[in-house]
Amino acid sequence: MIANGENASHGFGLTVKNANELFNTGIDLITGGNHTWDKKKEMLVLLDTKPVLRPDNYPEGVPGSGVKIVEIKGIQLAVINLMGLYTMPQVLNPFTHVLNLVEKLENENVHHIFIDFHAEVTAEKRVLMQLLKGRVSAICGTHTHVGTDDQEITKGTYYVTDVGMTGCRDNVIGMENDMPIQKALTGLGGHFNVPNTCKSIFQVVIIEIKSDGSVEDGYKLKIYDDKKEVLSQSIKN
Repeated sequence: MIANGENASHGFGLTVKNANELFNTGIDLITGGNHTWDKKKEMLVLLDTKPVLRPDNYPEGVPGSGVKIVEIKGIQLAVINLMGLYTMPQVLNPFTHVLNLVEKLENENVHHIFIDFHAEVTAEKRVLMQLLKGRVSAICGTHTHVGTDDQEITKGTYYVTDVGMTGCRDNVIGMENDMPIQKALTGLGGHFNVPNTCKSIFQVVIIEIKSDGSVEDGYKLKIYDDKKEVLSQSIKN
């Protein structure tokens, strides 16, 4: 199981303690994004010792990696973590960068490829889908906190614009309302805080990958704190 954990430590970054909590729940690998370095000291430890990724298109010289190949039942699965351009920290062009990565993996006979594309703009995510459809197994968008229901499988590639957050759902992107409202009204920002109590949601996508690396089926699962469960319709290829 893959989880984007860049907000796992009270909304900002990831600590060793919280990473271990995620691994203990069954998470196998954690990806990152623009909040990767919010807990820089602990993140450096995680990148060096745990299956934790940061966006691979950070400039050369940044610690860690955004690519990991794992073996599952004799099959190699490559996980790629990328970050978009708009409103994001300084990174290399994700589109040219990923083309080189995918070509390298294909040359190494790795055809099961999963991409977490951490981006603000939906168009960037759609561009990546059109660029790589038929060459990778799945492209799952993260970052906006708002889950989308635009799943598709095209040429064997699964796509969803944003998986959506796991966290508080009765406020603004999982944060207390007061500061986002103040910023919207006055332009004056401040520290966003995670509420102590809230209505919560858990969101995950489930995909079935065939032996050739193409996706056979995909679902989106939402579980609410009141035990209500919503499973999207199968989009079997």
